[in-house]
Amino acid sequence: MTKLSVNVNKIALLRNSRGGNLPNVEQVALDCERFGADGITVHPRPDQRHITNEDVFNLKNIVKGEFNVEGYPSDSFIQMMQEVKPDQCTLVPDPPDALTSSDGWDTIKYHDLLVQVISELKSRGIRVSLFVNPVERFVEGAARVEADRIEFYTGPYAYDYNDNREKAIKEYVSTAIYCNKLGLGINAGHDLNLDNLKFFKHQIPDLLEVSIGHALVADSLYLGLENTIQLYQRQLK
Repeated sequence: MTKLSVNVNKIALLRNSRGGNLPNVEQVALDCERFGADGITVHPRPDQRHITNEDVFNLKNIVKGEFNVEGYPSDSFIQMMQEVKPDQCTLVPDPPDALTSSDGWDTIKYHDLLVQVISELKSRGIRVSLFVNPVERFVEGAARVEADRIEFYTGPYAYDYNDNREKAIKEYVSTAIYCNKLGLGINAGHDLNLDNLKFFKHQIPDLLEVSIGHALVADSLYLGLENTIQLYQRQLK
């Protein structure tokens, strides 16, 4: 089974736009799990524009399924991870001012940094995933720095899906097979939605987890949160 982790960043962004606590991020996370999500994902940014550090600590105390925290491995982020101890930490190479994640790690160029950071996180019992493009040398680099999993950056797949889905998925499939040979678990995320998720899931061998936020929250405006989560789960089964 491929697990669905719901990213609640956009819920926090809506809350922050007016101040106060509406919508309540913690309640939405609980409801997502109650409606069928397997876990919750957050990605705190340095400017705190959506998920705040306080949210990360609060959610850790209430999330019953898997708690996945994404972020760039700055000193402050790593310190927070050591205190929070999420089930999984997904490291991304985003600069501080990035609007959203738009590229994967060059695991060769940043080998030394990643070895140090991953070692620190794993010593606290945290599973570590690296956000990467579907490129074999970067996947091999992820194995060399002893990551537990990779998360495929699926933005290019989603962009090309409607033009030629077989071509769009090709590099992901071959790289996923290589991941399996290396013993790396496979996650995926970014721009996956109700149109392209099922095909991706059925083409990628041993896909363990997808994290979806923007599209899922947008769909819920029309379909309702409970119905939307169940529709996404159907694409994964």
